[in-house]
Amino acid sequence: MNAKPMNAPPGLMTEERRMIKETAREFAINEILPVANELDPVEGDIPAELMQKMADLGFFGIIIPEQYGGLGLGAFEYCLVTQELSRAWMSAATLIRHGNWLMGTETLTEAKRRDLLGRAAKGEYLSALAMSEPQTGSDISNIRTRARRDGDDWLITGNKYWCTFADGADCIIVIARTEPEIDAAHPHRGLTALMVDKPRGGFLDGLKGTPIPKIGYFGWKTWELAFDNVRVPGDAILGEEGRAFYLMAESLEVGRAHTAARAIGLARGALEDSIAYAQVREQFGRPISHFQAIRFKIATMATEVEAAEALLHHVCTEIDSGRRCDSEAAMVKYFAAEMAERVTSEAIQIHGGAGYTKHHQVERHWRDARLTKIFEGTSEIQQRIISDNLLGRLRD
Repeated sequence: MNAKPMNAPPGLMTEERRMIKETAREFAINEILPVANELDPVEGDIPAELMQKMADLGFFGIIIPEQYGGLGLGAFEYCLVTQELSRAWMSAATLIRHGNWLMGTETLTEAKRRDLLGRAAKGEYLSALAMSEPQTGSDISNIRTRARRDGDDWLITGNKYWCTFADGADCIIVIARTEPEIDAAHPHRGLTALMVDKPRGGFLDGLKGTPIPKIGYFGWKTWELAFDNVRVPGDAILGEEGRAFYLMAESLEVGRAHTAARAIGLARGALEDSIAYAQVREQFGRPISHFQAIRFKIATMATEVEAAEALLHHVCTEIDSGRRCDSEAAMVKYFAAEMAERVTSEAIQIHGGAGYTKHHQVERHWRDARLTKIFEGTSEIQQRIISDNLLGRLRD
């Protein structure tokens, strides 16, 4: 995918953006969808060949600056590609975020930044995030994994949960507590992001992983990790020591827009499949698309998808303009995720019994859409952010 930075009018789908969207859609339908239909039902992993094709199109470097080997585009283009890939398989759409990471790299030396981002843009240095723990989800101030100094190095000890792609990544970004005591008044302080380099396809000495059984989000494994004095270099820090909480907060707007794009892509796929199915499935001597109940379902589904997409375009424009939009990002993540669950559920209803089988893609879209209400901050967390911005925060 060849593209250059664009000074696009706010919120508009320019010709360049349409080309990016069409390139991503063509790739999703022709390359990803057949693989998804084959591997998702058997919980198979995304093949290396498909990852390489994604790398060749520049998908891993959409938001990485051109001087580091990326495309130098913005959140708008990043989410356009994400949405189209999700229409085929959400796992493949999620995979590109493991290359498109800038979080905390500005504090690295220029040589190291150039090396890491250059390899990431080519899909040669992919990361996984180990933040959640068995007893810690949205409240990252409760993190218990610790990293302590040992000479010039760090030793990491603790347990992490919900680390997707931990085995396939070249680096695991571990959020660990680096101060010996938790500040009861400010428990979010003292957290540090550490880069744990590892061989792709395996783990390190002192690091063990157990796959978590899931009901969806196949194509890769999600892991529970146990760190037992895993040694990393002293300079393996992203951002500033003790300030990982703020580092993560800075990336939330793009992360939530990306999740909204994934949800919209799933819903769009379910809608398109439902339209096609309704036109060929016959009952009582005519296609079910002739029945008002089905027609009204599809009309409502289409309206909700379009509304979510319009809100996403607005949020991405705000992000690319450099304006703070934490409330709007929470809104689009909340609205798109809730919408996707409704739309994919209705798609199963339109397909009837066939929709409850693995012969059709709508059951996959439904299972994956359910997850968008949970990761990157639950729907309830998004509602709290929105209400706090509108009404003020409640004191404990």
